[in-house]
Amino acid sequence: MTDSKKSMTIAIAWCLAWGKGRQPQFPLPLLQEMREALLNETEIPGEVAGIVAEVRRLEAIPEDYFPETIAQLQDKYPDLWHQDTKIGLVYGGATKIKQYVFESAKIQDVRGASALLDQINLIDLPAFFGLEPTVCDIYPDARQEARNWCQQVRQWLDKCLLENESEPKLSEVLIPELIIYSTGGNILAFCPAAFVDDLANAIEKRYTERTLTANSCAVGEKFRLLELRFGLLNDDNKLWLDWYLRQDVHTNPIVESYFGSSRDKQTKKKKNVEQLTQAFQERKNFNELAGKLAGLFQQRRNGNDGLGVNRSSRCYPPMYETHPYLIRDENEYRCAVIREDKLPGKPYLSESLRCKRIMGDKAKKEQESQWCRDTELDLDWEPGFVESWVSKFKQFLQDSGLWQDYYLGIPENRVIEAKRLEEIGKASRSEQIFPKKKLLKYSITSSNGFVGYISADVNNMGGYIQKQIKTPQEYQEFSQDVLQVMESSVYTALAKHLNPRKLENLTEPESINRNGRIVHPFEILAIGGDDVLLIVPADKALEIAQTIGSEFEKQLAEVRNGVYALPKTHDDKSVHRYQGENIKPSRCKLSMSVGVLITDYKTPIYYAERLYEQLLKSAKKQAKDLKDSYNYYGGTVDILTMKSVTMISSKVKEFREEGLTKKIRGSELRRYAAPYTLYELSGLIEAVKALKVSDFPRSQLYQIRSLLVQGKRTTILNYRYFRTRLKEREQRNILQKYFEEPWCQAKTNEGNIAPWMFREKVYETIWQDLVDLYPFSDETDMASTNKKSVTTEANS
Repeated sequence: MTDSKKSMTIAIAWCLAWGKGRQPQFPLPLLQEMREALLNETEIPGEVAGIVAEVRRLEAIPEDYFPETIAQLQDKYPDLWHQDTKIGLVYGGATKIKQYVFESAKIQDVRGASALLDQINLIDLPAFFGLEPTVCDIYPDARQEARNWCQQVRQWLDKCLLENESEPKLSEVLIPELIIYSTGGNILAFCPAAFVDDLANAIEKRYTERTLTANSCAVGEKFRLLELRFGLLNDDNKLWLDWYLRQDVHTNPIVESYFGSSRDKQTKKKKNVEQLTQAFQERKNFNELAGKLAGLFQQRRNGNDGLGVNRSSRCYPPMYETHPYLIRDENEYRCAVIREDKLPGKPYLSESLRCKRIMGDKAKKEQESQWCRDTELDLDWEPGFVESWVSKFKQFLQDSGLWQDYYLGIPENRVIEAKRLEEIGKASRSEQIFPKKKLLKYSITSSNGFVGYISADVNNMGGYIQKQIKTPQEYQEFSQDVLQVMESSVYTALAKHLNPRKLENLTEPESINRNGRIVHPFEILAIGGDDVLLIVPADKALEIAQTIGSEFEKQLAEVRNGVYALPKTHDDKSVHRYQGENIKPSRCKLSMSVGVLITDYKTPIYYAERLYEQLLKSAKKQAKDLKDSYNYYGGTVDILTMKSVTMISSKVKEFREEGLTKKIRGSELRRYAAPYTLYELSGLIEAVKALKVSDFPRSQLYQIRSLLVQGKRTTILNYRYFRTRLKEREQRNILQKYFEEPWCQAKTNEGNIAPWMFREKVYETIWQDLVDLYPFSDETDMASTNKKSVTTEANS
């Protein structure tokens, strides 16, 4: 029996054995004995053996069994049908997360808000169930700190909800196996039926008490035992497969909105009986219960109390006074409660902003930041246990054997965490800091004060869950697999493309005294659910984004004997506009779309957030379109290099359509080619590096870019004239090998239409991106060799 299957067996048996009321129908020690017996696969106590047998009969139902009528189900499993003890299911988490995280303009406050939500999602809520976090081995004291904090959380849980001393404490009701998933963002968990509302209220209260201003929502419902396998069972037992197959039913628009269209998506013909049966079966499983909770979640989130819900209303959000003569804090414009004289600038802080600032320092392991302890303000709030992403990254380096490759001989205790965006954008890769500088992965250049925002999201996750995930066990395994692979992909990309960097030329008052320090040149703001958000130096942003996407597909396809892998016969090579070498088809059913924004570190975070979210949506739309048109399952990346804040005053899509698109003689000319597939992005990176290695004059790059606005034929003619005038043969060969041949091949002959490429009446070009990315490329070539090898290969 696998761990996840054993966990779900214990969870369901625990809820059934507890019974219908708030007092357990069996003594609590007996329930614990049952749990231990199931964990260790020993003899089950006789009093609860019948309950465990029922759970195992439920799990033993064949996967391909599905009754045509409700009567068949009643006749085949009468004991399960008549089990009247219901099982509680609770779903909840934070809402309007971006509004809470990005309402501040400073990175330390954004970091603190993100860390606070991560603490609740990954530590506090699992602690409700007695589950303690896995702590990195490189910090031995952290394990005890985490244990103490989880104990405080459980004490808080019992204290805030205990209304009757004769009733069991909620921490005694909940056990670790009840959690289906809690991997960041939301939690889904079983619960004894009588405590559904208590647990939902505790989840909402925890978010409010810890953050003060973040929105949250939690809902719960009670379900019959057989509903865990066959979805919602109607009270009158009439609405089943035989009902759905009726002509007047499955063609009804309301029914179609629930079970899917009655016509085949590809052929547009009416579905046959087999297809209709499959559509019904795909809906009637545990997924339907999760879908009902999602609907209740949306209702409560919108302020609707719902019918028959005996809980406090959520339609009245907390209000903050707006007296005109009160002093406001520096970021959120709420009433300030204190002025912190020990912080740079002596800022005024509101209570919620103070919590974020404390968590931001705690997440960076700033032991010297004692301002929060020395404050005169006496608030009953402490940061608790926080594990920084850098700590997890160090653990990954140690476990994967990449420690030496990353540090290159620098003592680990000399490298600190970057605190501000200026430190990421201006950190220099000075070779003098590396005892083993010969092993450097790159040449010594700088990001010139620019940073790269990388926002990633898993494609078609909802569709995959709807069609492939049908049981609580599969939900649990899927969430764990995605989170582990996502974290590993990010850490792999950072370790592959980055090394510690030295701080130089810092000018901001908060950072100027850190000149000369060595830092980890990245900031991870979030990894959880299906989202990733990090900030890296601009010169490595594209490579890190490309590696995250490719590693996610590669690693996920290898999980659990290839459960997420595509058939080896799958081929989607024709989708790529870049026709270089070693084109490989997609190998994973899930992939990631990524939005990459390269901009000055001074760009306001809230403004950058709006842009990279638009890029991410554009990349996801491209992934969906390519999947529908070419059956492409791989990842996509949309990029934008913004040299000034005033460059875009509207949406990215409008900027491209109005400023970079021109229609001539029935053809559409686009002076951009984004979004890219992951393979296309690797070709773009190669082209930029090849130009940089050959010392291609930047003025000539700009000159070619200026020709793009003159139309297709004029541009091609001027490009060829310009190309023949290049004095260096090496530069002509670089253009041919890395730009013209792989990107600009003609469709009807062996020539090329450089600088354009053609697809479906649309002419596009990557030249705009080549020019924009040129300053941020280092001088290493595509095969990690030196400049001479690239030149020789291009001239051959």
